[in-house]
Amino acid sequence: MFRTLTRTQLTVDIVAAGVFAMFAVLATLVPWDSVSSGVLPPHVALAVALVLTVVFSAAGAIRRLAPELALAVCWAAAILQMAGGLPPLPANVVIFGVLYTTAAYGARRTFWLGLASSLVGAVAIAVYIIVVPLLLGAGTPNGIGTYVFASVATFASAAFALLLSWTTGALVRTTLRARENRRAQELAEATAVAEAERTRIARDMHDVVAHSLAVVIAQADGARYAAASDPAVAAATLGTISATARAALSDVRMLLTQLRHTQAEGPQPTLADLEQLYAQVRAAGVALRVDIDPVPTAEVPSAVQLAVFRILQEALTNALRHGARSEVSVRLAWHPGRVELTVSNPIDPPSPLAGAHGDRADGEARGHGLIGMRERAQLVGGHLEAAHRGQVFVVTASLPIVGQPIAPGPLPGPNPPGSHVPEAAR
Repeated sequence: MFRTLTRTQLTVDIVAAGVFAMFAVLATLVPWDSVSSGVLPPHVALAVALVLTVVFSAAGAIRRLAPELALAVCWAAAILQMAGGLPPLPANVVIFGVLYTTAAYGARRTFWLGLASSLVGAVAIAVYIIVVPLLLGAGTPNGIGTYVFASVATFASAAFALLLSWTTGALVRTTLRARENRRAQELAEATAVAEAERTRIARDMHDVVAHSLAVVIAQADGARYAAASDPAVAAATLGTISATARAALSDVRMLLTQLRHTQAEGPQPTLADLEQLYAQVRAAGVALRVDIDPVPTAEVPSAVQLAVFRILQEALTNALRHGARSEVSVRLAWHPGRVELTVSNPIDPPSPLAGAHGDRADGEARGHGLIGMRERAQLVGGHLEAAHRGQVFVVTASLPIVGQPIAPGPLPGPNPPGSHVPEAAR
């Protein structure tokens, strides 16, 4: 029943109602004999009129705080006014404000109660002002037609005034609802954008950390074996570990900066950074072969460049972590409307020990790597597949360059019978 108002709103309503009550009391008292009643003595009628003025003013004070209660107070005061045979009072103006607030701020039930009160109130006014005096003998049979016309005119005028107040409140209610819906939509859109940004940063974080740690682990293993036999190789390996860790730390700091400043777009990897990626993989002891045929003939959109880099980064990381660490093949084919990339690497047959610990060499271990690659491809309208082809694990992707999505389907390269997509890539 009670709405939540700020202290300022409540103070304004109370002060306004108090000022209105003072003017309404003065208007009721001057002239002092303006209040007459056919039921009550003059001094009693005046006292009742003053009390009703205060009651109507109180209803005006709570009209925004409790519209339904204010409507009930107005009805009670109006019934007492008609029962006492009092004429219209200046304080009756409050009724228009209460009807407005029932439509603008009231609950659903209060909203319709306001509409019903407008119609019933118009009938009550016409009956009280025209019909009751006629029944009490104020008119003559010869004047019946005049009283009927006056009754209809009074009802129409009262209904127009009361419904106008209620309709104005209903329009304000519609405007407020539309504004709230617009705010809710904007909030939902902002939340979706923020969630997409967090997902993107999480993918970037995974790609950066997973790749860098894979290189560091491979280099550390090599340095451990080379420390005794070839210190120079061990020193060079430690230098690679240091450089990789520093680069990863810089990337992580950039991502954390984007988390703090979501509107600031940090620099993203491009095709020019692929050579550095290849160098890191080769430094980890992997024989990497890269074929680019045909080469790009025009500027590639930045989103496609980022997708190509991240997919290659994750695919090479998986080859480094789960593959046989022998030869890894990368092929990039830049066609006029799309780019196709393929990464293939031999895999070790799973051992009983690896199966017992869930470290599967085929890259099927649950994680975000293959899922992230597929999401990267889908973000730019392409698609990606990862599958076994004999003892080779192959990642293939097709990405559009001109902004048109590519329909999912078989990618270049035959899939022999028995090939399957790893569980994490589904």
